[in-house]
Amino acid sequence: MMDPHTTLHQFYHYLDRHVFLWPTQRDCLKMLEMYARREPDEAFAVLQMDAYSLIHDFYDTVKVSKYDSGSSPRYPNRCSYKKSLRMFLPVDQFEVLRESDIPTKPSEIREVLVEDKVTNLSRYLQAIYCKDVSAITGSWAKYAHSFNDFTN
Repeated sequence: MMDPHTTLHQFYHYLDRHVFLWPTQRDCLKMLEMYARREPDEAFAVLQMDAYSLIHDFYDTVKVSKYDSGSSPRYPNRCSYKKSLRMFLPVDQFEVLRESDIPTKPSEIREVLVEDKVTNLSRYLQAIYCKDVSAITGSWAKYAHSFNDFTN
């Protein structure tokens, strides 16, 4: 499952230095459903962001990936790729580089990563979807929506 030139420690250390965003509603719903099954007693929220502005402002630290980098495939021997640091493509190289383990068109992007942190989150926030909208208080309360609004 791992590329022979990348150790698990290197890979996880790299992941720990990034903020992960799902680029589509479909990808987000898939992850939300999986986490809700794994952790049924947890309360989850989905933050919808202005992607254009966020990517513009953090352009030098944004990367894209063709795969869910944190996943553990059910059948690793059938996995079509090896996990490595090469699978994270700097956004300025998107549609420039053409390799099998990186996205070459928008529909192949499964993750958007921002190195280190996303600051001034309120600047990009468009909506917060959650089960209990009353749990969202203060200046973010105006963004609160039910999960039903997200899935419809």
